Amino acid sequence: MKPENPETAAPADAATRRDVRPVICYPVDTLPAPDLGPYLAIRADAVKTSEVLVPPRDARCFRVPAGHFFRITSVEGPQVGDLNLWNAADLSERFYSGKTRALHGTHLSTGDRMWSTFPTLRPMATVTRDTLDWYGFDDFGGSVHDVIGTRCDPYTHRLLSGGDYHHCCHSNLTRALAAETGMPLHEAEALVHDVLNVFMCTGFTRDTGQYFMKASPVRPGDHIEFFAEIDLLGGLSACPGGDCSAEHSSDAARCYPLLVEIFAPTEAPKGWSQPLRNGYSRGHGL
Repeated sequence: MKPENPETAAPADAATRRDVRPVICYPVDTLPAPDLGPYLAIRADAVKTSEVLVPPRDARCFRVPAGHFFRITSVEGPQVGDLNLWNAADLSERFYSGKTRALHGTHLSTGDRMWSTFPTLRPMATVTRDTLDWYGFDDFGGSVHDVIGTRCDPYTHRLLSGGDYHHCCHSNLTRALAAETGMPLHEAEALVHDVLNVFMCTGFTRDTGQYFMKASPVRPGDHIEFFAEIDLLGGLSACPGGDCSAEHSSDAARCYPLLVEIFAPTEAPKGWSQPLRNGYSRGHGL
């Protein structure tokens, strides 16, 4: 956070320096945009195969085969969730929120993709439906489904409040992954990563650049749906902050469950194949 009263005096050409126009770090003109037509064509006849209800202030894991859809729905009241994704066959390949943010921006919606970590760097899932796409960006600079936050965790909670809280999304996801895989908690914790904050309404303050949250616009029936580009193991935590209108690590906030549903289409999207690992060769200089 920049100081209100900087020690260094502004130079004579300060205004000129500030007026330099920004340049997009990662131009995506050469990044192939998904054609959602084939996805939507097969979605209409897809059959629901399973569901997982994520309890308030808790997390659950779920599995999605490549070529299937999964949908996250608010079912009883306004609730946000923290989503982790792993390659079901290799948990070292997981969602890379920072690179996804660099490619698609601070908040995701229809047509955006969730990218995996190095060295694979490939699409793990594609957003095919978002009933909150109408929200856009509000007057505070807030929007929905962010990849700028991390996840509420007990370590930051203790740092800032001095207390211990055991239902942070980090803790919930760790326990859920350990239960799903049978690995010890300390091994599972090392695999939990920065999230897609599903339904959460966030942004950066214009004066201090601080990460903020506000009451989510999500209502029962709202959902976001994805197409699994590879075999996925997912983890979803129903955040202890509820709609995150006041705080996100609390037993006082009203919290609700989230529903995850898996849908199997009768055929693959026309022209679709599972994305290959990134083609960069590490033999030259890495």
